[in-house]
Order: sequence, then C-alpha cells, then structure tokens
Amino acid sequence: MNANMLPYYFFRARFISSSIKFTFCCLLSLIGFLTPEKASAQGKAAVVQLSGIVASGDSLYGVPGVTVYVPKAGRGTVTNDYGYFSMPVLAGDSVVVRALGYKHLTVLIPRNYNKQSYSVVLELKEDATLLPEVRVFPYPTEELFKKAFLALRVPDEQKSAAEKNLNEQLMARIFDNTAIGPSANFRHTMDMQNMYLNKQTMPNQYNNNPLLNPFAWGQLIQQIKNGDLKRKYKDE
Repeated sequence: MNANMLPYYFFRARFISSSIKFTFCCLLSLIGFLTPEKASAQGKAAVVQLSGIVASGDSLYGVPGVTVYVPKAGRGTVTNDYGYFSMPVLAGDSVVVRALGYKHLTVLIPRNYNKQSYSVVLELKEDATLLPEVRVFPYPTEELFKKAFLALRVPDEQKSAAEKNLNEQLMARIFDNTAIGPSANFRHTMDMQNMYLNKQTMPNQYNNNPLLNPFAWGQLIQQIKNGDLKRKYKDE
C-alpha cells in the first residue's frame, strides 16, 4: 500500500462511518416519530354519532325534553318535541337518559364499535314520585283546633233525610204521579160493591128511615101540642 494513499483511506473510512451513523440516527428518529403517533392512534377511542328516539311505554309518540348526557365527559343534549336526539360520543361511553316521572336508563356504547353512527330506540318506564303528605289547618295552634272541634255541631244526616222524604209537597207530588196498581183496583172495586149493597139493604141518604128523620119528629111533636091527634081519634 502506498503511504501517500493512507490519508485517503483514513478519511474515506471516517466518512463511511459518519454516513452510517447519520443514517442510523435518521432511522431511529423516524421510528421514534412514527411509533408514538401509531400508539396514540391505537389508544384513541373512535367518535360515534349517537342518535335515537325516546318513547314512553307502548306509546308511539316520543317524549320531549328528555336529558341525554355522558356524565364523565360533561356533555349532552335534550330530545326535541318528537323525542328525537343526536349527539357525538366516544366508543365505550356510558350515556344516561333521564326524564322527570320516568326511570333512568343507561346506554353503553361498545368499546370495539368501529362504525360512525349508533342508533337506538329507548323506552322509558313511568316512575311515580310519592310526595309526603301536607296537612293545612286553619288554626295556628292545636289548642284552638281542639276547642273548635269540640264546639262543632254536626247536622244529623238521618233526620235531615227523613224530613226531606216527608215533605208535604213532595208527598203530594208522588201521590199524584203514582199509577194505580192491581191491588188498588181490586180494593176500589170491592168498595163500590159494598157501597151498592149497603144502599140496597140499609138506610141511607137515598132511602130515609122516618124514625131517624128529625123533621118528622118535629112535626109529630107539634101535632101533639096542637091536639091534632086527639081530634083525629074523636072524629074516628
């Protein structure tokens, strides 16, 4: 090897070594730049457009004003007049559906869901809210209430009902509007027959008994006073 060529080989070797190191560093930098981005893309949840209708029981009409929200993210929306809603969520989110007078619902978006939209039809069940009893009294103290209660005169409902039922005008109206039944017709017929028999067999206003006629007795007494009977017997 020529001694004059030694510097050339030396610088050539250093250049190659430097090129290799530079290339290696570039590769490492490129790998380091791409790897976090890929890892971040793999760990980031997919955005899903959640939409649906909230109905009540067997009704086909939607429930308006229902709150649909993601608690951990602090975002949500409200159903419109037809019960429809639409909002963006992430895969793996738990969506809570709440409405006054209904039981709460929770919709879970699958973590491995890879589509852009997710549609649901939710049915809310009624939840009756029982409020505590509230009593309102017109008296400020219990003592005044006791005095007023003891002094209260409750009307006798049975007596009032009896007086109403025995009303003279009401009884007359009932009597006038009551139809004659079979028993009343039979009684009327028997009364008429008895009256006819009495007229035929007993003294009455149509067949007078002279012994019971006060005018006949008066005429007889006057004849006795005048002596008409004596003159009648003498003439005979």
